[in-house]
Amino acid sequence: MLSVFVILRSFLPAAALLLTAAATHSAVAQSADPGPERRPRHYDRQGRLYYRGPMRFTLGGGVGYYNGDLTSSLADQFLGPSLSAGMLYQFHPHWQVGGEVSYLQLGAKDYLPERDLAFQGKNGVGTAFVRWEPLRDPGAYSLPAGQSSIIKPYLKLGVGLALYSPKSYKGTERPGGNFTPAYLEPERFDYPALALVLPVGVGVTVRLTSRLNATIEGSYSLTTTDQLDDISPALGRSSSSLNDNYGQLELKLEYAPWAR
Repeated sequence: MLSVFVILRSFLPAAALLLTAAATHSAVAQSADPGPERRPRHYDRQGRLYYRGPMRFTLGGGVGYYNGDLTSSLADQFLGPSLSAGMLYQFHPHWQVGGEVSYLQLGAKDYLPERDLAFQGKNGVGTAFVRWEPLRDPGAYSLPAGQSSIIKPYLKLGVGLALYSPKSYKGTERPGGNFTPAYLEPERFDYPALALVLPVGVGVTVRLTSRLNATIEGSYSLTTTDQLDDISPALGRSSSSLNDNYGQLELKLEYAPWAR
């Protein structure tokens, strides 16, 4: 009996140390990888459980399109690059909110040959927006992995600010190479100037992996300025006082580094 007591006495400290180590390891593992059940739960109007997120980072490239006093025709465009980067967050199975910064170059020649006008402009844009996906995606709910929709269309609406800096000139060619235009006197002397923009768009997202999506998006932005092209009634270069607008067509990648 005494020998059994001695054995138990020597064994208990080791067992306690082992249990303490196991509990510590379990706590660390849970804090490092909390399961979905530890995330805040949300329910839609039908009482279906969903989780918000993940955060996605976006990077895109394409072309910019101008519509203003000079032209609205594709044949008169000096299409320039459009580049964008931003963030996107899913806060509801059908809704996403995001922010984006863009750089685009616009340019065009006059559709009226007798005026012989053209312009080129550099523009920086910052926008905040919401995206609405009309189709139900099973992957947005608390379902087993692998059930997400492959293709998801969406509509986009936003608001932002554009910093624009145009140069107008006489001619019908794109500047560059052997052609360096003589730029006209600017209509205002505070370029780059600021304007409000209201983008609306439509796109389609294709799921490549659980963390990576590819998106093709076309958007059209209304602006509060008639001098996106440096051509307006201010110096008599145009008789139209309608505001100038622009469009963007981009291919984007959306990456979610913390997606489950």
